[in-house]
Amino acid sequence: MNIMGQLQQLGRSFMLPTIVLPGAAIFLSLSALPWDAMGLPSIHTHLQTAGDTLFTFLPYLFAFGIAMGMTSNAGAAGLAAIAGMFIYTSIINASHYELEPTVFTGVIIGIVTSIFNERFKSIKFPEYIQFFGGPRFIPLIVSVFSTIWAIVMVQLAPYIHSALIELGEIIDSGGGFGVFLFGFVLRILVVFGLHHLVSHVFWFQVGGYSTPEGSVVFGDLPRFFAGDPTAGGFMAGLYPTMMFALPAIAFAIIHEAREDLKPKIRKTFTTAALASFLTGVTEPIEFAFLFVAPYLFVIHALLSGAMMWFTYELGIRHGFSFSAGAIDFLINEHLATRGWLLIPIGILFGLLYYFLFRWAIQRFQIPTPGREEGSQLDEWAGDIPYRAPLILQAIGGKENIVQMEACITRLRLKVSSDKLVDINALKHLGAAGVIRLGGGNVQIVFGTYSELIREEMDKAIRRDISRVLFCSPVQGRMLPLSEVPDPIFAGKLVGDGVAFMPDKGELVSPVQGKVIHVYPSMHAIGIRTPEGLEVLLHIGIDTSQMKGHGFHAVVQEGDQVKPGQLLITFDMQKIRKGSKSLATPMVITNSDLVSSWSFAPFKGVKKGQASVMSVVLKERSGGGETA
Repeated sequence: MNIMGQLQQLGRSFMLPTIVLPGAAIFLSLSALPWDAMGLPSIHTHLQTAGDTLFTFLPYLFAFGIAMGMTSNAGAAGLAAIAGMFIYTSIINASHYELEPTVFTGVIIGIVTSIFNERFKSIKFPEYIQFFGGPRFIPLIVSVFSTIWAIVMVQLAPYIHSALIELGEIIDSGGGFGVFLFGFVLRILVVFGLHHLVSHVFWFQVGGYSTPEGSVVFGDLPRFFAGDPTAGGFMAGLYPTMMFALPAIAFAIIHEAREDLKPKIRKTFTTAALASFLTGVTEPIEFAFLFVAPYLFVIHALLSGAMMWFTYELGIRHGFSFSAGAIDFLINEHLATRGWLLIPIGILFGLLYYFLFRWAIQRFQIPTPGREEGSQLDEWAGDIPYRAPLILQAIGGKENIVQMEACITRLRLKVSSDKLVDINALKHLGAAGVIRLGGGNVQIVFGTYSELIREEMDKAIRRDISRVLFCSPVQGRMLPLSEVPDPIFAGKLVGDGVAFMPDKGELVSPVQGKVIHVYPSMHAIGIRTPEGLEVLLHIGIDTSQMKGHGFHAVVQEGDQVKPGQLLITFDMQKIRKGSKSLATPMVITNSDLVSSWSFAPFKGVKKGQASVMSVVLKERSGGGETA
C-alpha cells in the first residue's frame, strides 16, 4: 500500500473511537441540570462520572479503534492493543511520576499493533511451540513492545509532559493566524479524506490543562469538556461554516438549478443543508461543487480559515463532541465563552456565501447539480439493497476489491486495478465524487449512506447467487419500460427490462454472450448469456417497416460478444422520420428465469456504462448456453 493509501486508512481509523464522544457530551450536559432541585442529587454524580469516564478511557478507545481500523477488524489486533494499553498504564502508574496515558499513547500502540499484525499474523514456529504462532503471536509481541516503551517513557516523562504543554503555548502564541492555517488546511484535506489527521493533533494532543482534581488533560477537545476556559479556539470557528455557510451553498445551488430540475434538486439539497446544519456533515454539499469548480473550493477553504481567525480574535470559545452542528452547539453551549455570538456571525457569513456562490455559478457557468449532467446527489435510502450489486459492478466486481471500508460519508477501497472503476456509472448511481489516490486506493463519496452501502455490498459478495449485470447499450437517457410508447413493450408482453432514448446512433452489447438472432431489417438483435438469459435489443418503435434503411449490423448470428462491443449502427434522423419513436427497449424474453430485478436511476447514461440493470436468477438444476 502506498503512503496515501496508508494515510487514508489511518484517517478513517481515527473516526472509530471518536463515535463515543457524543455520548460523553450528552452525559456531561445532562449532569448540569438542577438535579438537586428535582430531589435527585445523586444523578448529577452518576452522569458526570459517565461522561468523564469516556474521556478518561479515550486512549484505550483510540488504541483499539486504530488497531481494528488498520487491520480490517482483526480481533487479535484489537485485543493486543487493549492488552498493550493495560501494560503501559500499569507500569507508568507504578512510577513516581504523575503521568497519564494520552490519546497519543493510544494512537502509537494502535499503529504499532497494526504493523505487527501485518508482519507477524502468519508467522510459523516449530511444531512444539506453534501454539504461539499466527494471530496468537500478536498480543505477545505487542505486550513486549508496550513494556519496553513504558519503561522508556517513564524516563522521558518529565520532558514529554513539559513539551506538550509548551507546544500548546507556542501554537497559541501564533494567535489567530495559526487558527486560520488550521482551518484552511482542514478543509483542503477533506478532498483526500485526510482531515482527521490534522484535526486529531490539535483536538486531542496539543495544549495541557490541570483539572481541579489534579489530573492533566491534553488537546482542545478534552480541555474544553474538562472546563478549560481557554479551550475551544480550534473548534468554535467551524460552527459558522457548518451551520450557515454550507447550507447557504446548498440553497444557492437550488436557486441556480433549471426550473424543470429544481423540485428534485430542492429536495436533495434541502436534506443536505439540514444535515450540515444539525450534524456538521458537509461532504454531500462540498463534493457537489468540488470537481466542477475546484478553484471555488479553495476560496471556500480560505473563507473557512478566515472565519476561524475572526471568531478566535473575538474571544469566542466553543467545542463539540462530533462536529460543529446545531445539536452540538446547543448541547455544549453551557461550557462556551461568548458562544452566542456565533449565531449572528454565522447568519452574516451564510449570506456572504449565498450571494458569492450564486454570482460565481452564473458568472463562470459552473455545472452544479441541476444545471448540467454531472455529480448529483439522490434520495435513495430505501433503494440501497437493490443498488448495492450495481455499485459493486461499477467498482469492477468483487474480484477487484482487495479491501473495503466505510467512514461517515465515503467508501474507502483498495482495489486491484483502479482502471476498472467506472466513474460515470458510480456518479449515475448517486456518488457525489470519486477520488483516486494511487496504488489502487479509491474513495467514493456517497454521503451518510456509505456505511449502509458497504454492508449491502458485503452481503452481495457473500451471497452465493447467480447474478447477471447489464451495461448500457446506448448513450442517452434510461427510462422505465412502462414509458415506451408501445403497448407490447410497455405491457411487458415481450419480456421485462428497461428502455433507453438514444442520442447517438450506436448500439453496443450490454452483456457477454452469443448473438442468436439478427433481424433481417437489422432493427433488433438477440443475445443469449452464458447463464441462459435471452436478451432482446430493439432499436426504436415500429422500425421493422423501415426494412433495414438506416441500420447496419457489424456482427452476425453465432458471434461471441462482450459488454461494450459494437453491434449495430443506425441513422437517428432516418429513424425519427420513419418510425413512431427512438425508444430502444432492452428486455429479457425468458424472464421466467429471473428471481429479482435491480435498476439504476432513470437518467442520462454513457454508451457501455456499467451497472444499469442487475438480475438474480432463480435456482434451477440445469440451463445455460449450449454449444
